[in-house]
Amino acid sequence: MSYKTLLRQVVSAMFIASAITPVVAVHAYENAERKLDKILASEHRNAANVARDEFRHPKDTLLFMGINPSMTVVEVWPGAGWWTEILAPLLRERGKYYAAYIVTDAPGMPQFLRDREKGFDAMLAANPDIYDKVIKTKLLAPQWTEMAPAGSVDMVLTFRNVHNWAKAGNADAMFKAFYDVLVPGGVLGVKDHRAKPGTPFQQQIDTGYMTEEWVIAAAQKAGFKLEEKSEANANAKDTKDHPNGVWTLPPTLALKDKDRAKYVAIGESDRMTLRFVKP
Repeated sequence: MSYKTLLRQVVSAMFIASAITPVVAVHAYENAERKLDKILASEHRNAANVARDEFRHPKDTLLFMGINPSMTVVEVWPGAGWWTEILAPLLRERGKYYAAYIVTDAPGMPQFLRDREKGFDAMLAANPDIYDKVIKTKLLAPQWTEMAPAGSVDMVLTFRNVHNWAKAGNADAMFKAFYDVLVPGGVLGVKDHRAKPGTPFQQQIDTGYMTEEWVIAAAQKAGFKLEEKSEANANAKDTKDHPNGVWTLPPTLALKDKDRAKYVAIGESDRMTLRFVKP
């Protein structure tokens, strides 16, 4: 997709959702683009995270979602903070960033998630000039849904999480929580590993690859409307038939050194990138 085409789509979406003038929408887009360029090149970013930009396409992904620095944004389950490195400085001055962390002390949660949260907290504490305004909340629907005040958020972003909710059986509750927290016209941005159309549900669970049809249906069930799809995170090299599912590929490389060069050459998974709106 060309820059001009993407710009027209984002401007149109923002105009329809917010009734703002096209000139203001274009300015917001270009302002976000400039800030993202600066942030992505910033020294505060972890070198290992920077190396994954070629697979995660942060700039194209966030611009497609329609983000701008004055928004209130929730990131769902920020993990080790890959996207936090980008979203926190982008939204620090004029926006608001909620990091809705998984409830690591919930029954049955593994120790590695608790350790990851400690690392996330340490990252925030070590660089207050960037992370001092991060609002950390908790999210694990249906029991814990206080990620932000209801009806106060412009955008909810979730990256590579839907397969976890499908496996746990709480996808409906999670999507409802997103719907409830958003303002009318608010955006839900979803990126996840993409299965081939028609893949049986159990195979989706076993491999970590979800069909677009399943994800779209789950969002629509909660009341969302699919606004646009993007191929920004597509990977034609991913055959999706790996021995350990998506975890065979980088960054997990579940087979360790076995056929490592083969899977490194494929790169990270083929991913859907979907933008929904709350009517």
